[in-house]
Amino acid sequence: MKVIMNTVAATIAFALFPMAVVLAVDSTKAGSPAKPDALFINAGEVKWGPAPPDLPQGAQVAVLLGDPSKKAVFTIRLKAPAGYKIAPHWHTRDEQLTIVSGNLLLHMGDTLDAPAHSLEAGGFHFLPGKMHHAAEFKGETIVQIDGMGPFDIHYLNPADNPNKSAPAAKK
Repeated sequence: MKVIMNTVAATIAFALFPMAVVLAVDSTKAGSPAKPDALFINAGEVKWGPAPPDLPQGAQVAVLLGDPSKKAVFTIRLKAPAGYKIAPHWHTRDEQLTIVSGNLLLHMGDTLDAPAHSLEAGGFHFLPGKMHHAAEFKGETIVQIDGMGPFDIHYLNPADNPNKSAPAAKK
């Protein structure tokens, strides 16, 4: 078995950004579609890059599995500095959040003043698609996001989208 590591530029439905994608391929199955094999990544091996332009500046993203721009399973991590905020928004598809380190405040509703749920390292949150929410990061925080792509973000107030070239979101 060979493990092949490639660095690629992948598209998330809302932006282009560089990321590292690790593909595990069993070379003994010549002629058949490549089937992923076991994947192992230690924290020190995670390849961080800038967050896509639809997120406020200052965060970093790492793709651990899959391609978030495609209709397939993916796992990404978002690393945000203390005080980082993501304005009220929603995602088309369900997602699962696991707090790897730090503290995440999730405001469920249409404003950053909505009631917040505090999640610390080891915490988990399931978020149904199209549910309105906002996020605040207390201390440097790493959040793992698992879901089915393509991953997207739609701000309730289009003026909150830091990517000024993004088309207006529709719900």
